[in-house]
Amino acid sequence: MASFGLLLHHERPEAAGLAVEVTSRLEAEGHRVCLPRTDAVGAGLADRGVDEGRFGPDLDVAVSLGGDGSMLRAVHLVAAAGVPIIGVNLGQLGYLTEVEPAGLWDALDRFLRGQHSIEARMLLAVSRVDARGGTDPGPLLALNDAVLEKTPLGHTVRLDVSLDDRPFTPYAADGLIVATPTGSTAYNLSARGPIVAPTHRALLLTPVSPHMLFDRSLVLEPDTRLRITVGGHRPASLAVDGRIAAELAPGEGIECTASDHLARLVTFGPRDFPHILKAKFGLNDR
Repeated sequence: MASFGLLLHHERPEAAGLAVEVTSRLEAEGHRVCLPRTDAVGAGLADRGVDEGRFGPDLDVAVSLGGDGSMLRAVHLVAAAGVPIIGVNLGQLGYLTEVEPAGLWDALDRFLRGQHSIEARMLLAVSRVDARGGTDPGPLLALNDAVLEKTPLGHTVRLDVSLDDRPFTPYAADGLIVATPTGSTAYNLSARGPIVAPTHRALLLTPVSPHMLFDRSLVLEPDTRLRITVGGHRPASLAVDGRIAAELAPGEGIECTASDHLARLVTFGPRDFPHILKAKFGLNDR
């Protein structure tokens, strides 16, 4: 018997229907199924709902029914517990999902038979830094990126960067992106940052609309301690994997480095990253 956790996109009715179908079949085979409480209620499976804080431990696998946003949520909930994730694509072409709905049953059977691989992806550990230089004890985890940006009605912000406790340079910009290789094709790409194969380990630092001559991205060692402090007199907004985490006052900031935890994505064959790029951007062979 295996323990399955289901997560679903709340705005896609087909995700709820698929969750009901998956739950019925897996339980008929003797497996345990649970969902985060909000997902369970939305799918009409309230009796299988658990609090999000109890969702990750004791799972053998998490199954994400949605798109890349649902996969990011799954990573946030289960990565620290080392739970592997199967991504089922109910959106458009996703970078993170592995399985189309028609192939879900075959994928679950192959997982149970051990006919799969685990692709490890680097996670970013993001700690808030107070005005005295102290860091939070429990960092946030990011699969894609952490972004410090000007507030919605604000002008450019000054963001002071240090690398391994050595000052690097202040940036005057709309923001700074600290991305993982997985996140290189997310906001980092929109800001003209480099595309990096997702299984690499590196920190990518990319400015957003910099008001300075130095406008290049940096590709840093993964164990670099990258600290960004809000300088000047304007605050900045912190988003982690696209979700607003805090507003930081001048003197406050963040510290980023590679996390000890990994995102463990289930695959059923080699992931052809160049093919995904070609499909996403409509690239031709010639």
